[in-house]
Amino acid sequence: QLQASGGGLVQAGGSLRLSCAASGRTFSNYYMGWFRQDPGKEREFVAAISRSGGSTYYADSVKGRFTISRDNAKNTVYLQMNSLKPDDTAVYYCAAKTLGSSTYAPNYDYWGQGTQVTVSS
Repeated sequence: QLQASGGGLVQAGGSLRLSCAASGRTFSNYYMGWFRQDPGKEREFVAAISRSGGSTYYADSVKGRFTISRDNAKNTVYLQMNSLKPDDTAVYYCAAKTLGSSTYAPNYDYWGQGTQVTVSS
């Protein structure tokens, strides 16, 4: 089970940190990702991280502004979001998968419930 939190309303240029707490499985066995989705649009890749945290991957649209990290002792993955823009407004989902990182949402096995991020201009 994945539980995302930390979303909210922030002004453009501000920051938020999302958290995703995992339970029920060995967290360190899973590659983790963050995706986002606007109503009427496809789910979009944001960032992913390897099982150890040694490798990270980002969408071009967030590179240099967002940072994904994980704490395997706390079974939690984070998404630090800085310099937020109105285009970052979406529901953000965390996801978990085995067998390698991926930027493709259907490859992920487990999903959290989503947390709303709204960036005002």
